[in-house]
Amino acid sequence: MNTPFTSVRSRLIALDRANVDTDAILPKQYMTSLSRTGFGQYAFDNWRYADIGYPGKPLDEREPINSFCLHQPHAQGARILLGRENFGCGSSREHAVWALKDLGISVLIATSFADIFRNNCFKNGLLPLQLNTDQVDSLFVTATNHPWAEWTVDLEAGMLIGPDQHIHFQIEPERRRRLLLALDDVSVTEQKLETIRAYEQQRKKQEPWLFN
Repeated sequence: MNTPFTSVRSRLIALDRANVDTDAILPKQYMTSLSRTGFGQYAFDNWRYADIGYPGKPLDEREPINSFCLHQPHAQGARILLGRENFGCGSSREHAVWALKDLGISVLIATSFADIFRNNCFKNGLLPLQLNTDQVDSLFVTATNHPWAEWTVDLEAGMLIGPDQHIHFQIEPERRRRLLLALDDVSVTEQKLETIRAYEQQRKKQEPWLFN
């Protein structure tokens, strides 16, 4: 179940790559469960490690690629991931979003997202924040020059606040409401139960044969 999303304060993890596909986010060999947890250790596996991984392989036996952004000291515990255009492209796999969530990521920032991936983010309480190219370029410069800088994503105010930067962003009102209140499709439907019940009673009167 999602938790209410109001604001996030964190350092940035700068993943300076375009067209990051879902297989890069979570390689297919790790899609062996529907539990939604435990995938974070495998996120970006082919970029984090030089050896070929498989489910259950001990992390102390892996060969880390130390230059990768997730291995940098400032990235430890960071919750905001910065990318380039067309983030989340490729096959539709909700596991990719589960992996990012399990990794601790709460906010993704990019110039564009694949449609299905973006929808999956919202459904799982992860905020995909789309900014223009100049804004993203500026964030990469700051993240490179000041990797330990703290940033705040304030969903209620619609602001991204960092060192000498205040960037306004917009999210569709209904998606914003669902994030703020931690609503999923089931809970939204439950809010309309009285209307649904009234409709069913009316149908029973008008077309009783349907309910025999």
